[in-house]
Amino acid sequence: MRQLSRWAATAAAVGVLASPAAAQDKLKIGVIVTLSGPAAALGAQVRDGFALAVKDLGGKMGGRDVDVVVVDDELKPDAAVSKVKGLLERDKVDFVVGPIFSNILLAIHKPVIDTKTFLISPNAGPSSYAGKNCSPFFYVTSYQNDQVHQVLGKVAQDRGYKRVYVMEPNYQAGKDSAAGFKIDYKGEIVEESYVPLGTLDFQVELSKIASLKPDAVFTFMPGGMGVSLVKQYKQAGLADKIPVLSAFTVDESTLPAQQDAAVGMFGGADWAPDLNNPQSKKFVAGYEAAYNSVPGTYAMQGYDTALLINSAVKALKGDLSNKEAVSAALKKADFTSLRGNFKFNINGYPIQDFYLTKVAKRPDGKFETEIVQKVFANDADRYAKECVPGKAE
Repeated sequence: MRQLSRWAATAAAVGVLASPAAAQDKLKIGVIVTLSGPAAALGAQVRDGFALAVKDLGGKMGGRDVDVVVVDDELKPDAAVSKVKGLLERDKVDFVVGPIFSNILLAIHKPVIDTKTFLISPNAGPSSYAGKNCSPFFYVTSYQNDQVHQVLGKVAQDRGYKRVYVMEPNYQAGKDSAAGFKIDYKGEIVEESYVPLGTLDFQVELSKIASLKPDAVFTFMPGGMGVSLVKQYKQAGLADKIPVLSAFTVDESTLPAQQDAAVGMFGGADWAPDLNNPQSKKFVAGYEAAYNSVPGTYAMQGYDTALLINSAVKALKGDLSNKEAVSAALKKADFTSLRGNFKFNINGYPIQDFYLTKVAKRPDGKFETEIVQKVFANDADRYAKECVPGKAE
């Protein structure tokens, strides 16, 4: 327990964490997230949210001590495959939690599932595994990627924006983002720009935006990409002229660096720190006390992932030998989510509420996203109807 407490207390400061060999009866969980480079803040929030939940659970799940091994996928698919094989073969984990980015999930999904180990994504939710390629060994505690972006498309449509400039990173999640936005938005896309993942200079795109004068910009630029884009957007004098509708571009992982440049920008989310329910308020207070930062959806989803695993292990009294029983216990999702409404669809992706959020500066000088309105209630992704889950055996 002392070791677990020490791990949780130092989680925010250490890049790659690993627990020493655990006793045979310990529950072993591998966490693989991005902890280096411009996107490290995203992975740190998942790691820290998960750690806080384990601490709040007293270091046990279903009566078993918990041993957590955290590794950095480096945002490199090849490195991620090597790291996840280490979790499976060396550490012999019972569950794999991660990753942040969809391209990493596409790389590690098969190696994990092929070993009949349960993979739970606290963030990445590509369309690839939501439909006909769904698996009883794969669960997502965040969303299907399209859904958050669909929030902004609905808002753009409802607000009467006739012309929108769309800008995305050129990988699976970026493509899902644009597809999600277009579900409800029926106006004109004046340009659809795809930039290399990791881009930090947006001068070409900002010049186009200034020239085209769209009614709004829709973008998905996570991590360091979002930090650079928002600062450059403000410096270019566009922030007061053309509203920004974004997903994962202005959130609690990027706001400490963006600060005033992000105030007033909109986002879509399944949760925000000001959500008014008892469990969320307790979590936010606990997270801020532990890590001296405002939690975002990444941290919330990391916390919920630990609660999900605990609910399954507890229901089975710690016995994970029957894979079908584990799958059924996970699918039941018998826990109180920080976001309130939460249940799994047939494909292992959530059915939940979604909100429009707006960046605000708090009286204490910190920045957070705050709920403007609920856009979708009990929303299910559109791919689930194609899922015919097999048995976890």
